[in-house]
Amino acid sequence: MSNFDFHQLARDIKHWGRELGFQQVGITDTELSAQEAKLHDWLAKGYQGDMQWLDEHGNKRSRPAELLPGTLRVISVRMDYLPGDTEQIKILKNPEKAYISRYALGRDYHKLIRKRLAQLAKKIEAALPDELKPSEQQQMRPFVDSAPVMERPLADKAGLGWTGKHTLILNDTAGSWFFLGELFTYLPLPVDTSDQPNRCGECTACLKVCPTDAFPEPYTLDARRCISYLTIELKGAIPEEFREPMGNRVFGCDDCQAICPWNKFAKPTCETDFLPRHGLESSELLTLFKWSEAEFLKNTEGSAIRRIGYERWLRNLAVGLGNAPTRPDIIDALQQRLGHHGELVDEHILWALEKQSQPGRRRKRKIKNSA
Repeated sequence: MSNFDFHQLARDIKHWGRELGFQQVGITDTELSAQEAKLHDWLAKGYQGDMQWLDEHGNKRSRPAELLPGTLRVISVRMDYLPGDTEQIKILKNPEKAYISRYALGRDYHKLIRKRLAQLAKKIEAALPDELKPSEQQQMRPFVDSAPVMERPLADKAGLGWTGKHTLILNDTAGSWFFLGELFTYLPLPVDTSDQPNRCGECTACLKVCPTDAFPEPYTLDARRCISYLTIELKGAIPEEFREPMGNRVFGCDDCQAICPWNKFAKPTCETDFLPRHGLESSELLTLFKWSEAEFLKNTEGSAIRRIGYERWLRNLAVGLGNAPTRPDIIDALQQRLGHHGELVDEHILWALEKQSQPGRRRKRKIKNSA
């Protein structure tokens, strides 16, 4: 092992990563003790809401070698996903349109990135002498939101960017519109040092723009108040206090990214799989609400949207329609759905019908954090 040039291998890994479509590749060690303490504090405050899986697996999330024994290094990658100008602000300002988080407009990223990471692992293996090739005790394994991995702290340590006040990774030449992935490895590769110091400065735009005040303090997210959590992760009823502030956001929320000044440097994706499908970047709320379950399954095939299921899809859209301008066809569509899709959907339809019966009402654009 002492005769093998791991520095050259690290350079090759970054070259192969770019060939596979990753915009950046970094390498870090597995030391996450400081992040582990922050995670425990965050969980103790209940900020994870119903996402109990964040509290499972012991410390495997912050100790990669416990998740995959023998892990010495993590190869962290990023891939841009913003599909050109999808007019985020224009859609958000049109209450009859459905706003869907920009990451979910195309195909689900999990399989694509995992496949590319697996290809990277094969390239690495092919470059190794026999005595260094993977064995039962020493392996390489790709991860993309598929296991207890602290992907953002690892990306920060690997030099892919810095952690912004909105808790996302920011890069001074690419903003934050990118996916992350990791390849755990047993190889003692040289680690990168971050050349991306925190450049948020005094800016608090991302904190102030949040419609539901989901940031109790900079660098801390209370997921229970986050629209992405409410529309994607939450399985039950959306608390009434958050329904009006949700506006027309029916799957995720990008407000804290859209306003970030660093995203003026974001570059459009080159991956065709991430381009919008079925007109989801600018669809009418009413059009989506009228989809049958079969249409929902067909139009969300291969999409991250499908994971919430048809019932929660209707739940979210009902809230959006409740926040839309009063229209007879909206009221009619809501009434036709009533009683056909379970108590969860009915609760939100009834709320929407009540709002639709209040013409001229003023929208509550933002709520005050009372936590």
